[in-house]
Amino acid sequence: MKWTQVTPLLLILVVLISCTAKPAADFSPPSTRTPAGIAGLVTPANNSSVPALYTYQVINIYPHDRKASTQGLVWENGVLYEGTGIYGRSSLRKVDLKTGNILRIRELSPKFFGEGVTICGNNIIQLTWREGTGFVCDKDSFELVGDFHYSHEGWGITYDGKHLIVSDGTALLRFLDTETFREIRRIEVFDGDSPVANLNELEFVQGQIYANAWQTDRIARIVPETGRVTGWLDLRGLLRAQDYSGQVDALNGIAYNSINGSLLVTGKLWPKLFEIREIPFK
Repeated sequence: MKWTQVTPLLLILVVLISCTAKPAADFSPPSTRTPAGIAGLVTPANNSSVPALYTYQVINIYPHDRKASTQGLVWENGVLYEGTGIYGRSSLRKVDLKTGNILRIRELSPKFFGEGVTICGNNIIQLTWREGTGFVCDKDSFELVGDFHYSHEGWGITYDGKHLIVSDGTALLRFLDTETFREIRRIEVFDGDSPVANLNELEFVQGQIYANAWQTDRIARIVPETGRVTGWLDLRGLLRAQDYSGQVDALNGIAYNSINGSLLVTGKLWPKLFEIREIPFK
């Protein structure tokens, strides 16, 4: 057979092979892939470290209004501020820690489901769940001084000294400008190579973000630059059998006492609020 006869056959084989070959697979680790359409998303690359585990020591137990569906909690200068949810029962509260008495209250319109709260300067900022509205109130008088709007659900919020950080029930955390409330950047939270969904109430503690994982008794410790989970605080066993005599809901509410380094934690419709210290699990 002459070369002139072989050449057309080779060309046909090359075309057939190129048409049936599969595209090259993406072998990059899931944690390094950026979902399409999410600008500025930061995900931890090559993260194989195992988060540390922590348990707790109870320092004090305080009374808590078991009608309060706690969505946000923050402590400052001996005073506790609490955001509560449920349509028709949502509020912003200033609470005496030791007695649980309400010192000041701002009730939200029944059309709003109150969510997380944080202190930023002289103001308290409170999110709402599905209404896409955040409220800015004077910290002392609770007078409404402004509001802002967002296109996602509002769950938890905290302040790191530069930006507001908000959660929406997914694995994403958004960083907002404190003046314009526009999104500056976002991170996706990962435990190893697995995204951590259902992030709820937030608190900024000594350079890390603490986040309640909704419907669990665990709090994640998150690196704000990368979204990597460095530890889990397991709070199982805080409530005793007698505490379930009435309706109780999920663990939710983290406040940091910067004076003694303790955490104040409670839950939705819980009868108690606990002051605890973290202890490395051995």
